[in-house]
Amino acid sequence: MFDTTRRRTLEWLGIGGAASIAGCASQAPTAENTGSSTTAAQTTSTPQPTDVDRVAADPTDVPASISRSQSKHHEITLQTEEVVAEIEDGVTFSYMTFGGQVPGPMIRVRQGDAISLTLENPPESQMGHNVDLHAVYGTGGGAVATTAAPGEQNAMKFQARYPGAYIYHCAVSNLDYHISSGMFGMIVVEPKDGLPSVDREFYLGQHEVYTDKAVGETGHHSFSFENMANEQPTYVLFNGEKYPFTENRYGTLSAEQGERIRVFLVDGGPNYSSNFHPIGNVWSKGYRDGSLEAPVEKHLQTAKVPPGSCFVGEVETPVPERIKLVDHALSRVARRGLLAEIDVAGDERPEIFDPSPDMQASEDEEGPIY
Repeated sequence: MFDTTRRRTLEWLGIGGAASIAGCASQAPTAENTGSSTTAAQTTSTPQPTDVDRVAADPTDVPASISRSQSKHHEITLQTEEVVAEIEDGVTFSYMTFGGQVPGPMIRVRQGDAISLTLENPPESQMGHNVDLHAVYGTGGGAVATTAAPGEQNAMKFQARYPGAYIYHCAVSNLDYHISSGMFGMIVVEPKDGLPSVDREFYLGQHEVYTDKAVGETGHHSFSFENMANEQPTYVLFNGEKYPFTENRYGTLSAEQGERIRVFLVDGGPNYSSNFHPIGNVWSKGYRDGSLEAPVEKHLQTAKVPPGSCFVGEVETPVPERIKLVDHALSRVARRGLLAEIDVAGDERPEIFDPSPDMQASEDEEGPIY
């Protein structure tokens, strides 16, 4: 099914190692060479049939933490999938993904592990793809080695030499287009001594989507290269969909009072930094830029996560509440679709938080008790 012919792939894409850095072309893309569908004749006013029920990756689908003390060799395959799915009800979009989900599957290894990674690009794909992992020492983070035209596959082997949480993403010539459309994920390289244990872990990916229609406008939204060039996104999303992990979409995430929760965030961008904040809580421990080595920062209210970087944060849950995970550039929450929620179940602790205090004045005081 798949051919392994890297030279032909690079010729098909019109790029080579000397002509690109991590797949970045020196000239801006045009509609002709990107497969753009932004012309009036190609734009539709009705949603397209979808290929999948949802594109939003399950945030609870996180590989187990690593407890072993020895290095290991991993055989990992990433398959690209170009799918039509809904951003929100009645709004379809043509995504490019790793494994049919946004973000791509989390890869979790230990410092010192060896990884044989194969990228498969099915024959039904319309475009060439590759993968650049920020955890790789090597040209383009492996992008040139893994570049594959439709119907091809290519592979590389690398050692995870430095710990941290790192983005991986497609890095062909029009990498901003591919990343915005969903082609990014996270590789976690745990330190040799591992990470502190927690009760739950969640995995989210933030990115912008640039379309030819307004937020919520029914129909199939085609990609807008003009809006992307001007950095004016239609949507800013977690996991490729509008408000995905809320009551009105796929349901809120769940936790129990007293649990410690670790949240992994990868910011695919391609252009916006995230200002990651848990409303009603605080990052009790924060690993900025995905660095899993000291120093660990404590009690961060809002963490800046640049595009192409990651953040790992922990929250404590002393009271029952709904924690809202947001970008504190709040217009992205109120108007462009970025929100995920965690419902913490448990018993009220009014000494910490009392949502319904007695408002009657005490006999010893003249004013109300707040």
